[in-house]
Amino acid sequence: MSKFDPRIYLFSLGHFSVDWAQGAIPALLPWFISNCGLNYQAAGTIIFANILLSSVLQPVFGYYADRVSKPWFAPAGSIIGGLSIAALPFVENYAAILALSMLSGLGAAIYHPEAARMVNALAGASKGRAMGTFSVGGNAGFAAGPAFAGLCAYVLDPRLLVAYGAVNLVIALLLHRVLPKAMRDIRCGTLEAAARNGGAPLPAQNDWRSFGRLSVVIFARSITFSSCMAFIPLYWVSVLGAHAQTASLSLTAFSVMGAVFTYFGGLLCDRLGFVKTMRVCFTLLIPALALLVNAWSLPAAALALIPAAFCVFSPYSATVVLGQTYLGKNIAFASGVTLGLTTTVGGLFAPLIGRAADSFGVHAALQCLWAVAIIAAAASFTLKTPKALEKKPRG
Repeated sequence: MSKFDPRIYLFSLGHFSVDWAQGAIPALLPWFISNCGLNYQAAGTIIFANILLSSVLQPVFGYYADRVSKPWFAPAGSIIGGLSIAALPFVENYAAILALSMLSGLGAAIYHPEAARMVNALAGASKGRAMGTFSVGGNAGFAAGPAFAGLCAYVLDPRLLVAYGAVNLVIALLLHRVLPKAMRDIRCGTLEAAARNGGAPLPAQNDWRSFGRLSVVIFARSITFSSCMAFIPLYWVSVLGAHAQTASLSLTAFSVMGAVFTYFGGLLCDRLGFVKTMRVCFTLLIPALALLVNAWSLPAAALALIPAAFCVFSPYSATVVLGQTYLGKNIAFASGVTLGLTTTVGGLFAPLIGRAADSFGVHAALQCLWAVAIIAAAASFTLKTPKALEKKPRG
């Protein structure tokens, strides 16, 4: 098997497809509010419904994938995610919007664990680079999703959201085409690795204590990430007085920087180490979020997005790789938890922050974000670097 399998780029594209569908929903919140008469709490609940189903089911599908591989989950997840967004402009009631939001979450839940497991298997010795590439696909999706959704809803025609279904269908067909050979190569690679190990099963261990500590870090990060994705557009509109289209562009900018910083974070891990990178980023996240949620002008808020995006997205690949390494016997399950279940906390906080925004204003409600960053920073200092990921300096 090659040092870096180019099919990983296709799985990254599939990651893009499910996350650009999920990324469209926060950008559409102002549109839902104006067209359906929703309050902030109801809008936050839409995010909650999407994230809840996605995050809770990902470990379930991951647990199943560790035992009986179902490669077709990957293209199926892409199709489901795209069709759910494509149907949104043709429904008008709140219940239907919630249902489609949950369907989008189901698509993500099906895709992530199986795709992450296959990327890990195809990566060989280049797991860090492979997971960074896979993660960038998702961040790019969260960047493109709000941009295109905002363009459709506020400038062109909401019915153009059907493009999400068309694009995802094409990507799903490409994934389906490469799956048979990919599975054969994975099986051959496993047999070759076992032969090099004297024919014995490859050693793998589960360190549940370290994985639990890592989960606390990701819980705290997920609150900041989900809240930023849900409430940055509303902060731009209600506090800074920006137009809804400008608000959706701010979310796009945040996600575009996230895609760049996710890849940069992987390189930073090679220089500093996975755990040290997390400690630096989450410590800097405290002042970064304090600046963001206290900006009182559009230029200041735009500048504050840069350090906030760096600190939120740079540790992303590190958390996934650490999780897969801590649970070496259950890689898909670990992927489902690190990519999915841990974000439930962020989704649970969305309606709570929305309710606080209804009562005290968006600006006051978002002050909790930099306080949550303190928890993430403190928990990161309890982590240890597993032997398999000890820093190896590169020339």
